[in-house]
This record gives sequence, structure tokens and C-alpha cells, in this order.
Amino acid sequence: MFDHKTIAALMQGDHGDPFSVLGMHSQDGELVVRALLPGAVGVEVIEGARTVASLERIEGSDLFAATLPGTHPQPFPYRLRVDWGSHQQEVEDPYRFGPVLGEMDIWLLSEGTHYRPYEKLGAHLADMDGVTGVNFAVWAPNARRVSVVGSFNNWDGRRHMMRRRGESGIWEMFIPGLAAGDLYKFEIRTQEGRLLLKADPFAFRAELRPDTASVVAGLMPVYPSTSERRLANSLGAAISIYEVHLGSWRRVPEQGNRWLTYRELAAELIPYVKDLGFTHIELLPVSEHPFDGSWGYQPVGLYAPTSRFGSPEDFRHFVETAHAAGIGVLLDWVPGHFPSDAHGLANFDGSCLYEHADPREGFHQDWNTLIFNYGRREVLNYLVGNALYWIERFGIDGLRVDAVASMLYRDYSRKEGEWIPNRFGGRENLEAIDFLRKLNEIVCAERPEAIMIAEESTSFPQVSRPLEMGGLGFHYKWNMGWMNDTLKYMGEDPVHRRYHHDKISFGLAYAFSENFMLPLSHDEVVHGKGSILGRMPGDEWQRFANLRAYYGFMWGHPGKKLLFMGCEFGQTGEWKVERSLDWHLLDRAPHAGVQRLVRDLNAVQCHFPALHELDLEGRGFEWITYEDRDNSVFSFIRKAANGDTVLVLSNFTPVPRHGYRIGVAQEGRYREIINTDAAIYGGSGVGNGLLQSETFPAHGRACSLSLSVPPLATIMLVLDH
Repeated sequence: MFDHKTIAALMQGDHGDPFSVLGMHSQDGELVVRALLPGAVGVEVIEGARTVASLERIEGSDLFAATLPGTHPQPFPYRLRVDWGSHQQEVEDPYRFGPVLGEMDIWLLSEGTHYRPYEKLGAHLADMDGVTGVNFAVWAPNARRVSVVGSFNNWDGRRHMMRRRGESGIWEMFIPGLAAGDLYKFEIRTQEGRLLLKADPFAFRAELRPDTASVVAGLMPVYPSTSERRLANSLGAAISIYEVHLGSWRRVPEQGNRWLTYRELAAELIPYVKDLGFTHIELLPVSEHPFDGSWGYQPVGLYAPTSRFGSPEDFRHFVETAHAAGIGVLLDWVPGHFPSDAHGLANFDGSCLYEHADPREGFHQDWNTLIFNYGRREVLNYLVGNALYWIERFGIDGLRVDAVASMLYRDYSRKEGEWIPNRFGGRENLEAIDFLRKLNEIVCAERPEAIMIAEESTSFPQVSRPLEMGGLGFHYKWNMGWMNDTLKYMGEDPVHRRYHHDKISFGLAYAFSENFMLPLSHDEVVHGKGSILGRMPGDEWQRFANLRAYYGFMWGHPGKKLLFMGCEFGQTGEWKVERSLDWHLLDRAPHAGVQRLVRDLNAVQCHFPALHELDLEGRGFEWITYEDRDNSVFSFIRKAANGDTVLVLSNFTPVPRHGYRIGVAQEGRYREIINTDAAIYGGSGVGNGLLQSETFPAHGRACSLSLSVPPLATIMLVLDH
């Protein structure tokens, strides 16, 4: 019945086509049933409550087989009654079920045009022939054999060897009886005979580290797209982002310093963000990752919200709660590299499947990680599908794509001879560029309400310009140059700032070359950089005054705003991933004053269209003066589409300037809407009441204002209609 080679291959878990042998088959006009059940004492075929036949053990193996009596000329649904010695168990035979995926699914997945591969690959709760269970499918084209293993089969790769679907490289299997919560992995035998245990690349849930199994979970229903979210995410909207690491925003010290759960964060973080007037929360990566110290930037489970804070349903509840409060949710997303953990994507089927084989293309020297092979259509599909997954299944408002610069250039952080030029001899990574363009094209077409943001630190052209203009198609680019220049300027002693004046004004020379976001992100409060407050010079009063003046200038400057958690109240110490923010600081007036200022800055940004409506267009900005380096004073006008204006003036010295004159284009009375030196923020209280313009020419304008400019402060003024 069996030849010795087949028996040996099955017993060793080394048979490439187990469905051709196991299960029910027609043979010479009769039905034969074969089963591989290591540890079984006896096996019977049953139909309903009736025993049809007893299977005989094939000598020297755990294989059982029988030819059924002639009363069953055609295949029929059957079950197996297995005698394990200590007990009996009735089970469905997984080898009696047909293919999981249709031919069209296989074709689309192979062609790389199924932009939602997560709907087919991975583990899916299913019903087949009236039997509940789980469909499994995985791409492993170079494997010799693939099995599903888990607690349900004692992690024995012989019990559920999968069916290979031709040249597609996809292996699949329906396993009856499994349900949500079951643990599993794919056991892969390589062409060289090695056994690999891999987590599911498409797993919707994963175990909490240090455990690494995938967890069967249902696919979230599609999150509805709404006109409200599309309007809130539009280019002309007021966008002020609060960047958060969920594991260290706030902890519970009385319970072992544990994290808050997604649901607890929904109840505490979202009202806090709402109260401060931020329009969006941006989360450091929430994809499953093994190492807390990576902050999520070395993900292994791109499709699984980290189990540190709860279930996928809990995470979706967090997003729904945010939207109900009018808050958008953005995710840091990491398609640029992945770690080499043994259970992850690295060397997935015994070959460099997701990564490049040549380390000059496939190894990231800065982070000791592997680089995706963007030239493989299946890899491109995997990543594009992941972007859609977070947006469509969890309602994420947009993705901030991490480390775009490292993707764009083949020589990024590499010495001569350590990289391979592209096909034209250049340094640009053409495959990565094509991937980013395809990503943005598909996301914008499928979910036009979502925004795509690039963390890109080079002068690569047109990152945030439309595809039809030759751009990469992002909506926004982080303005790293602005961040570096202004932080360096603010770190100077005020007496020396006149010599660094251009570091403030230079940003406006290119402010509209891209759609910029102004980020004061987590990267600026780690690795020995200290806190933003800690970079400000002077005594305590001056440090806080500098910080408030800087924030006022930032909110007045064109560009969308991003502030990392803790910066909103002047966190004094460097951010540490393993502990909570220093919330006790809010008991001190200077810190509470900074927080109040941030709340008010967000309020005026939302209330006055001149501060957001034309953020990305040159016609929304006009200098009054950028040449007063002796006084370290800058003044400019922000404009709305209807002509309304906000005047912004920053004084970066501790010297108040009384009778300081600036030209204005419109006559009338002006009032302050922001004064970072106000006593309510902890300032000295120098300011202006209502100011009447005078017909005294200044700065090329027919009328002007005579101001009291507070020390180390930013003020904003509007016409008092």
C-alpha cells in the first residue's frame, strides 16, 4: 500500500505532497483512507455515529490505513475516532478537505496585484463543508515542506503538513476544530533539510514577549470612511500632533509599574489630548516587536497590534474612542527594515525571501537589521497590504513612514565599496522609490481620507509632491532641517544669537518647497540629548521663557505641528522607555504654565484660519522683518484665504523692547491672542493691550504699530474686528 520511501518521508515530516497520500482517495475503484497520527493506538473511520472501518497500523510507523467496504463507492464526509490509549477522541481529518484558496486568489497573490493579501494569507477563522476551523496559508516558495504546528498538535510538524499550490510557492491547509486564541507557528523544512519555526508574517495577533507564537484571531471588520475624518486630515486643516509611546506615557507604579492597556489609554490619554487641543495622536510603532528597547522600530509582526496593551479589538476600541472625541490617530510605520530574530521574516523559508541575499543591499549597518527586497512583487504586496490593513481595518488616519532616507539611497550610511549601484550606476534605490510611489498611489486611491507622512532627512526632491508631478506622493515631509537649525539656535546663549540669526530665518527660504511638518519628536529627547527644556540656556526662569518663546514661534511658523509627549509640560529628564513621564512636575507652576501655553497655542491655531489654512502655500506667509539680528527679533504675517491675518513676533533675548515698531498692511486696532510672557504662563507679564495702528510708514508699509516686546517671548496679534 505504501512504499518504504513514502512511509519514511511521512514519518520524518519530509513529504512535499501529503494530500496526495493522506485522507480519502479512490484507488482501483475502491475508497482508501490513510492517516498519520503519532501516538495513536487505534483509528476508526466513522460516518455519523456508525463505524465504517478500522484502520490498520502500517508496521513500524504511525501510519494507519484501510480500504473501505464497497458500500461506499463515492467519497463522503467522515470523521476519525482515535484511541490514544488513555482516552478516545473523535476528530475531523484535515486531509479530507479541499483547497483553501481559489485559482484567482493564487494568481493575484503570485502576480502581486492582490493589494489585500492579508485577506487570504495567514490564519483565518473559516467554515468548510459545515465544519468550523481555521484556514492557513503562507508564502514559502523555496521550502521543501511546510506544516502548521501548535499546542493543538503538540508542535509536531508531521501532523498538519500543508498542501503546496503549484509554482506560486503558497502552502495552505484547513485545520478543523481550531478557534480564536489557539497558538501556532509554521514549521518549515528547508531544501537543505533544516527545520525552522516561524511566526506567521500575516498574524493578526501574537504572544507577549518573550514568547513568540502567533495567535489565531478574527479579522477586524472594515472601518468606515467618513467625510469628517477626510476634512480633519486635509492639507488645509489645523493639524497639531501629540506623539506618544504607549508603554511610557503613564504607568501604574502601585501595580508593579505596569503599562496601561489600550482601553485604559482610551479612557485617560484621549481626554488628555482632547483637553490640550491636539488634533491627532501619533503612536510610535504598535506592530508586535520582541524588544522593548527598540520602541517598536524593529517589528516582527507587522499585522499584529502589540499584545503588551491588549487585543486587536482593544486597539480598535482605542481608535474608535479617539475618533468619537474628534481626535485622529496616526501610526509610525516601519517598512524600511526588519530584525533578524529567528522566528521572524529573516531567512524565512531557508532562503533570503523578504530580504536581499547580498548584505551590501540587504543588511542595515546602523540598526543590525535586514532590508526588504522591494524588487520582489510579493514583498511589495506584503508591505502595501499592511498599510491598507491598518487604515481599513483599524481606522488609522495615516502613516508616518519611518526612515525614508535610508530607503531612498543604496549608499545610506555606507562607505565606498559597501554598496551596489543601481542599474544606471547611481546611488538611488530605484526599487524602493517605485515601492513608495506605489504605496502612496494605492493608499490615496483606496482611502483618500488617509494621510501619508515621510520622515525624510535629505534633499531628495518632491517627496510630498503628487505622483503626476513626478513626486513620491506623500502628503507631508518632516522638516528635519528646521528642527535641527532652530534647536541649535535656541541652545545658544541669547547674547550670541545675533551671530546665528540665519538659523531661524533660513527655514522660510524653503518652507514651501515641500508640505512640511515641524517635528519635535522622540528622537530629540534620547541618546544623551536630554529634554527640550534642558537645551534652553540660562537660569530656570530663562529656560522656561526660552521654551515658551520657542513653542510660540513654532506654532506661528508655517507647517503642521508635532510635539513628543512630555514636551508639552517641560519634562526635565531624558525620555526613558521603561518608566512613566514625570507627571509630578505639573505640581510646579513653571511646568503647568508651559502646558497651559500649549493648550492655548492649539486653540488659537484651530480658531484662526491664518495659522493653518495656507500652511503649505507661500501666499499664506509674509515677512515683516528678518533682518533685526542685533535685537534677535523676528516678525511676520500669517494669512488666511479670505485675507485675515495674524502677526507673529518673537524676541529671543531677555531684553524687553518698548516702543518697537513694525509695519502693518491693515489699519485698525490690534489685540494680543498669544503672549508667551504672560503671567498665566509663568512670564514677567510684559505685554500690550489694544494697539491702534499709526500712519507712520515702516518696513515698506504705510502704517505701523509701536509695541512693547516682552523678553524671551513670542506674541501673536490680530485685528480687533
